[in-house]
Amino acid sequence: MKLVRWGESGAEKPGLVDQGGAIRDLSGVIRDIAGPFLAADSLENLRLIDPATLPQVPAGTRLGPCVGHVRNFIAIGLNYADHAAETGSPIPSEPIIFNKAPSCIVGPNDDVILPKGSAKTDWEVELAIVIGKRASYVHANEALDYVAGYCVCHDVSEREFQLERGGTWTKGKGCPTFGPLGPWLVTPDEIADVQNLGMWLDVDGVRMQTGSTRTMIFDCRQIVSYLSHFMLLEPGDVITTGTPPGVGMGMKPARFLKAGEVVTLGIEGLGEQRQTIVPFDDWTARVSAGQPTN
Repeated sequence: MKLVRWGESGAEKPGLVDQGGAIRDLSGVIRDIAGPFLAADSLENLRLIDPATLPQVPAGTRLGPCVGHVRNFIAIGLNYADHAAETGSPIPSEPIIFNKAPSCIVGPNDDVILPKGSAKTDWEVELAIVIGKRASYVHANEALDYVAGYCVCHDVSEREFQLERGGTWTKGKGCPTFGPLGPWLVTPDEIADVQNLGMWLDVDGVRMQTGSTRTMIFDCRQIVSYLSHFMLLEPGDVITTGTPPGVGMGMKPARFLKAGEVVTLGIEGLGEQRQTIVPFDDWTARVSAGQPTN
């Protein structure tokens, strides 16, 4: 299945994508695509529904992040050998773990805000894992049994905050709007091989990133298992798994996002995102005026 959340920011409703690509309203069946509703039995009940019996959502309706009420947004750094090489970093011997603030999560086509004082906001297309059941000390051979599905994540990153301001990477990873998720949460049965998915990202129509999940250093099984030995993973937790080469920081000279640019990105079988880059002052003016910020 391809599951979605649709509607105004903060008031999204659950839905699914039918065979014709239309969104069907699931709000009469479940409360949200979140937490306990991501359990295997809940997803199986949704599979039994004939989408044609559900109301159709009007075309063009805003899509929210494909999973709601995320409590833990975990990220893996330098998880593609070719990306590590372009940044001049050694291949990690164990996964590099950091957190993105759950408050940075937005819909797949919402605007991305340049933080106040930012000069080095960068792009990263990533595969994200969404946990479906509680996981603790899980063996790698069983790890994917704990996964509800996968989605596209844009791990927007402010490199000065991340690398030049001391401490952990988190401060450059969790600014408002730095975590677009979606468009869809795709259940594992829809994906033949999660470790062989093409991925790409463009800025203003120019290809910046081209890669594949097959070049991950630590694959999805290893990541879920590894994390479960250091923290309790709960349904609805999101793990974004690293990016292929082509980030702005790795270019010579380095190249970063500017207000007005449009970023498009996608992963094979998981859909596409599109974001306009917005200056901080424009966003704060919208907030002050009580206008929609996405």
